[in-house]
Amino acid sequence: MTAHTLTTADRPTVTIGRAARELGLKRSEFDLGVHLGRIRTVPDDGGGGRRVPSAELERLRGQEGFPGTLTAAIRTVGTTEGAALMEIAPTRFTRLARLGLLVPVRLYLNRYRAVVWQYLAAELEQFAAAEEHARLLTGRTLPADLIARLKDGEDLRPRNWRGRHLGFLRRQAGDDPWARAGAVAALLDPVRIAEIVPDPYERAHLYRFRPGPPVHGAPGSPAVLLAERLMTADDPHEIGWLRFDLTTALAEAREDRPAPRPAPVGETQPGEATTRQTPPQQQPEPARQPETPKPPRGLLGRLLRRGQ
Repeated sequence: MTAHTLTTADRPTVTIGRAARELGLKRSEFDLGVHLGRIRTVPDDGGGGRRVPSAELERLRGQEGFPGTLTAAIRTVGTTEGAALMEIAPTRFTRLARLGLLVPVRLYLNRYRAVVWQYLAAELEQFAAAEEHARLLTGRTLPADLIARLKDGEDLRPRNWRGRHLGFLRRQAGDDPWARAGAVAALLDPVRIAEIVPDPYERAHLYRFRPGPPVHGAPGSPAVLLAERLMTADDPHEIGWLRFDLTTALAEAREDRPAPRPAPVGETQPGEATTRQTPPQQQPEPARQPETPKPPRGLLGRLLRRGQ
């Protein structure tokens, strides 16, 4: 019997590792491509994570300029390389990023547990090429109003990164209303979630879909704790908008299907045993003043709407 080598057409989907190799990407580059919505993945029917449709590989390989166009679209740089790319000093680059004019696409912690922000090279090149940004890149200093904001301690890098990350989580959630609600909940702390979702069974179900921070490490480790802090919204306007968004997402999720809860004592749900269940542990629910939602503006707002 002649051995048969599987072609792309013979395989409906392939593993993430196989797809990265066939596209000539490092795993970190591939993951970023997925994060940005440039590479489509689907859930594994067997529950083994996500996979890549073979048709998606064919689409990417068929694009003009492949693989150069794909690698250029997902190339990332840090502060020093990004500043050189834009032909400005690293200190000015950092100031522009703190002001929210340059949006980080991902982060990692170095060996000193310091946060290292990374940016898309293509976006930096576009920013530097725009005529309206010339005054921000030349001259001895930035405009006075921007300097004042920096002196007040403004740093929008974490908030802007969270906005991009939420777009990624929404894409990963797909059409599942509970998963989409969990994506929003990933950016809120447990106390605020308990305020919005007072029912313990419903809250426990929501937590099943709430992703953790995108940092590897043991629970409670310094790296994970820092990542959790960076992933949790802390700006009042951002929190207000997320509360509104989560409330809306939960209404859609409840309409789609209610959260599971145990049957009353003496009654049996189909296929379930008549066992008494206790509600999940309640989170503390201190009273808070409602916060007015305020959708983000500018580049971050456009990035969020693109991830919807």
